[in-house]
Amino acid sequence: MQSTLPDPIDDPRPQPPEAPLPSDCCDSGCDPCVNDTYAEEVAHYRQMLAAWKLRHPGIE
Repeated sequence: MQSTLPDPIDDPRPQPPEAPLPSDCCDSGCDPCVNDTYAEEVAHYRQMLAAWKLRHPGIE
């Protein structure tokens, strides 16, 4: 039985989150701050991208 890799068309590359603008943070110590939320989104994006690269070896 031959395994096939997923087609990048059916399994698109994850896209990075959009960074907040400097003016998006009010500097009042909100919890969570937009910058904290962005950092969490970046960490999740990196995990998803690493998994995608494993499914699509050789594609950069």
